[in-house]
Amino acid sequence: MEKRLSILVSNDDGILADGLAILVKELQSIADVTVVAPDSQQSAVGHAITVHRPLRVKEVKKDGQFFGYAVDGTPADCVKLAIRNLMKANPDIVVSGINHGSNTAISVIYSGTVSAATEGTILGISSFAISLTTFEANADFTYAAKFAKSLALKIAEHGLPKGTLLNVNVPPVPEGDIRGVVITRQGKSVWNDEFESRRDPGNKQYFWLKGEMVELDEEEDIDQRAILNNKISITPIQFDLTNYDMIDKLKAWKISQ
Repeated sequence: MEKRLSILVSNDDGILADGLAILVKELQSIADVTVVAPDSQQSAVGHAITVHRPLRVKEVKKDGQFFGYAVDGTPADCVKLAIRNLMKANPDIVVSGINHGSNTAISVIYSGTVSAATEGTILGISSFAISLTTFEANADFTYAAKFAKSLALKIAEHGLPKGTLLNVNVPPVPEGDIRGVVITRQGKSVWNDEFESRRDPGNKQYFWLKGEMVELDEEEDIDQRAILNNKISITPIQFDLTNYDMIDKLKAWKISQ
């Protein structure tokens, strides 16, 4: 009898997020699913881990049934704690998502969703992050969850290279309007950020970050461009940040102590 898959699911939108709930329901048809996710919103925390205070874990129930573990930490904390302590055996796959919003281009650096999958990869587990590229309140995660299930089966069949994870972005359009899947590169588009100065009811100043993505890429095999063309973007990424092309150039500088 073939062994049933074991999948760890986490996210950065919190354990009560709609995207996570729909993802878990879909994956349960093919795997034993363990949920370990932040107890609150943790978007844009990157790969932060908690080192200066203890982490606390509580069991979460839905409809009277155990659903998963809520951790008062970051997405990376959740995956690390799940694999090191909460699970009896390592999962076959880590899936992070479904994120409510895009994780393309420079956003990958900031993303807690991607970082949860990165932590799984660091710990030797085949992992992917998946996002629905909209911030609309009533987003429909149904097709993205369906795609996540099919991708999990592909990963179970083929595996992923050591140190590599997949960053998946799904356009927020009906399934019939999806124009295919593109294997992409991470784009160079950046956020044009600014902090808006505001005043609270006590007339004390505070700042609120806002901005918009500045499109810098036109190639069809770029993550952000694929989404704009209503195509699913799958980008293989890694946590080795070395610029190998620069090594010999730096050596030629003859830097000395």
